[in-house]
Amino acid sequence: MRIRILSAADVNAALPMSEAIQAMRSTFGQFSAGKAIVPLRTRLATEKGVTLLMPAYLQDSRNLAIKIVSVYGKNPEIGLPTVAAVVTVLDPDTGRPLAFMDGETLTAIRTGAAGGLAADLLSRRDAKRVVLFGAGVQGRSQVRAVMAVRSIEEIFIIDLVEEKAKSLAEEIRSWPNAPAVSIPSSPQEAVQKADIVIAATTSKTPLFDGNELKPGAHVTGVGSFAPDMQEIDENTIKRARVFVDSREACMAEAGDIIRSKAHIDAELGEVITGKRPGRQDQEEITFFKSVGLAAQDAAAAGAVLKKAEEMGLGTIVELS
Repeated sequence: MRIRILSAADVNAALPMSEAIQAMRSTFGQFSAGKAIVPLRTRLATEKGVTLLMPAYLQDSRNLAIKIVSVYGKNPEIGLPTVAAVVTVLDPDTGRPLAFMDGETLTAIRTGAAGGLAADLLSRRDAKRVVLFGAGVQGRSQVRAVMAVRSIEEIFIIDLVEEKAKSLAEEIRSWPNAPAVSIPSSPQEAVQKADIVIAATTSKTPLFDGNELKPGAHVTGVGSFAPDMQEIDENTIKRARVFVDSREACMAEAGDIIRSKAHIDAELGEVITGKRPGRQDQEEITFFKSVGLAAQDAAAAGAVLKKAEEMGLGTIVELS
């Protein structure tokens, strides 16, 4: 049995953001059409942490994979990251493993791609200004994704650690066709100017007042993933049409949705399949909330493996 081992660098090389966004378009469409098998994730706790197993199978694209994520809070004390993740791709015809790849990089790309897809479907076509809350790995990925679908001219970066915001700003300025990037003195003024607001933090309290959003703004929230976390306030929810990756998951896990008792207008996949409308006019405010789906990992991993085979990426290991 031969298996392809793919590093973080291999995953990055095999899945450019534009292709990741297309993979997510297919994923969400299949999910909302009932063509994705996504069992409840299995949680295994030990004395020092927790490991999560998240399998998924997409029936149309025939992507089959399992992601394993471990969260060990004391790892930094011994020089290791808190989160570790890997993804195994399986052959849907035989069940045999085909590839084993870095899951942290894959997760960052596919989550960013979901935000990019939402911006493509829901933001105004003339959107030019972005406000990013959270200058971490996911903030970077969200910016790349939005830049892949809109002609962004200006980005404001806000982070509790100003040095992180400055570091990401410098990195973005080095990208091809980079927009203007700045650290705003007033987050409130930045939000008032924004066409797109991205929240990618672990905040337990809202990051801005939704009354400051201008007509036509689009908001993406990807940071809060538990009922006690809330990046987006009730004012935003009241003013916006609310879209999610999964109704069931967001109503169970997303504090942004739960605390505001939000009415969910549609899953993103329902917009893709034409079951529900996306943006309906230029003045409408839209909000996309994502907590992440194992189906995204399966689709992204399948896309990575296909491109890796074409490009000769990774290391082939003979297991038997």
